[in-house]
Amino acid sequence: MVGDTGVSQLSNSLAGRRVILAVTGGIAAVESIKLCRELRRHGALVFPMMTKEATKVITPLALSWGSGTDIVSDWDPDMSQLDAYDGIIVAPATRNTIAKHLNGIIDSPVMMALSAARGSNTPIIFVPSMHSDLFDDPVTGDILSQLSAEGSHVIADQETEGKRKQPNHFRIVAESSHIINSELPGRKRVAITLGSNLAPIDHVRSIINYSSGATGWAISEYLYRMGHDVFCLAGRTSSFPNFTMPKVRNAEHPEEMLDEALKIASSFSPEVWIFSAAVLDYLPDQVQVKIPSSKDDIQIKLTPSRKHIPRVIEATGECYSIGFKLESNVDVQQLLERASSQISRYSMDVVFANRLEDLKSSSTPRAWLVESSGEATEIPNLMSLCNKIESLLAN
Repeated sequence: MVGDTGVSQLSNSLAGRRVILAVTGGIAAVESIKLCRELRRHGALVFPMMTKEATKVITPLALSWGSGTDIVSDWDPDMSQLDAYDGIIVAPATRNTIAKHLNGIIDSPVMMALSAARGSNTPIIFVPSMHSDLFDDPVTGDILSQLSAEGSHVIADQETEGKRKQPNHFRIVAESSHIINSELPGRKRVAITLGSNLAPIDHVRSIINYSSGATGWAISEYLYRMGHDVFCLAGRTSSFPNFTMPKVRNAEHPEEMLDEALKIASSFSPEVWIFSAAVLDYLPDQVQVKIPSSKDDIQIKLTPSRKHIPRVIEATGECYSIGFKLESNVDVQQLLERASSQISRYSMDVVFANRLEDLKSSSTPRAWLVESSGEATEIPNLMSLCNKIESLLAN
């Protein structure tokens, strides 16, 4: 076994989780090293297994390097495939492997591990990868349906270039994390607004506020990985998630965003609302035709927009509400006082307060968590912010 030099820790969503990565004989086995490293970036302890056919596509040495541990590809007296695990990811999952699993055939350590996982109700995730003509064969559809019926999970991508290719490693690990962690207590339906708003001044010009959406996407991804059911309402963003979140609506104009939020309140019934979007407080009084560029000066009347938070909370009913308060050119005490005022004004549970200048500095806290009691806690960085929100929801 040749050890990897290490990976950067991106989250603790799989911290201490024992995950088997079972690699079978599809050409997508070449992606296994990326999968190993991405699992480890989120704290997983990876135990790789390979079928004999998989070793013809990628060497055990390479997979051993990516996982940081030895490979199981043949029978051994330890029978480690019967140990307790938190999940099994079969990627790529050939049709032959799926069919053997459904029919109880045990002809390799991988098949024994799958049988043992089924017997112990351990989450099993299959990632099929094959030519489209094989995927579209009705027999394939039947066996994938059987997987779902027995409680296993399938992560499949759309057709490209005449193939059902394996989804990227970001998506596989994120969805697997969600599946494994969905059994944790305290999982919630979470709605989050993120990004900035834009409103037209005339047919070619707009007024916009600043927010990349990076914080909102990071929170959304982390909560989804932790097993929560997350619905994103995204405004205008210059940052994007690492994988496609399953529930996303887009609304750039503040009035449109509010209307969509009210629809989500009705259809999704969130148990938690996170208001991280930078909503425009003022809108042009009227949208004009294109203002001639020859004019020396222009006067634009702005009127207040509808406040989102009180209307959304009222429409949702009882829910846990988390706000964000961004200020600039104020001291910490003023910042905390304004955050406390927001909690009182909208009857919120907590507010994360930050200053624009602190977002550009590594020497100051990323934010302060302000509670309804007035107590404030420093949040050093974005990862800590995500962890704190998850801990608030899980209580």
